[in-house]
Amino acid sequence: MVRLGSVKSAAADLHVSEAAVSLHVGQLRKELGDKLFQRTGAGLAFTPGGLRLASRAAELLGLQDRTILEVRQAGDGRRLLRVAASSLFAEHAAPGLIGLFADRAKDLDVELSIHNPSHFETLLRTRAVDVVIGPRPPAGDTTLATTHFLNYQIIAVAHPAHPLAKAPPTASALRDQTWLLGPTGASRADVVLAMLHRMNVPEDRQQIFQSHAAALQEAKRGKGIALVVSFAAAQDIASGDLTRLTGNLLQAQGTWNITMLGGGTAPSAAAELTRFITTPRATQAMLRGGGTTPGRFKPSIYVTLWN
Repeated sequence: MVRLGSVKSAAADLHVSEAAVSLHVGQLRKELGDKLFQRTGAGLAFTPGGLRLASRAAELLGLQDRTILEVRQAGDGRRLLRVAASSLFAEHAAPGLIGLFADRAKDLDVELSIHNPSHFETLLRTRAVDVVIGPRPPAGDTTLATTHFLNYQIIAVAHPAHPLAKAPPTASALRDQTWLLGPTGASRADVVLAMLHRMNVPEDRQQIFQSHAAALQEAKRGKGIALVVSFAAAQDIASGDLTRLTGNLLQAQGTWNITMLGGGTAPSAAAELTRFITTPRATQAMLRGGGTTPGRFKPSIYVTLWN
């Protein structure tokens, strides 16, 4: 349901009835003591617990698909680059970057998986992935090689008729709003969550969607305030479908960095991507890729979701 966005689509994909899916969901809710998700006009809004459960399920399926892929590729003599990224980068910037990079090497397949940035170091050290993209890891670790390549800005947007669109809101007014978030809202190592903490927004005022684009659509319907990457909302702001809210608490700066194991131990493809990601062509491709879903990836690029 996280991947497809609805119970109906999930039932069709599994070749079972909607009633069967609803029955299993009801059993999970009872067993886990969590509502898991609620229906909205833009699709399903997941609770933090529901998002974590979905990530674990996707992890199991991803392990199966990845094993099959690696065995086949080993026999064909192809290279595989395994990239882990934060959900924010994966949705808004990865499609353009990875598509362009993969086109340059016909013997290379790229697997993109979405992870909580707090797991990046473990993923690299256990060699579960070859390179990670997202927030900069803690400073002082000389065994990791990190390259900064892009700054981004998080802003708050809402429907032009939203009550807080007229003037900078007070801190108490912000706490009382409905906040529409993509999967990054569940990550402890992300700029978005830090902004919510600064505003003291309670968890019950946060709605987490299966994608950042879905959260943005809900904001366009007047359902609340979305925290988004500025370039991803630029077109909607220019067209008047959204307005940017002003105030010191409603903007923050973030950085995207690429990290791999140092000392020449990383695969050659990881070093190739690190060099390429800092080029003007790569930057242009990332900025054009805002809002593109994983379904737009070419066949040579494989996407899996992890917690």
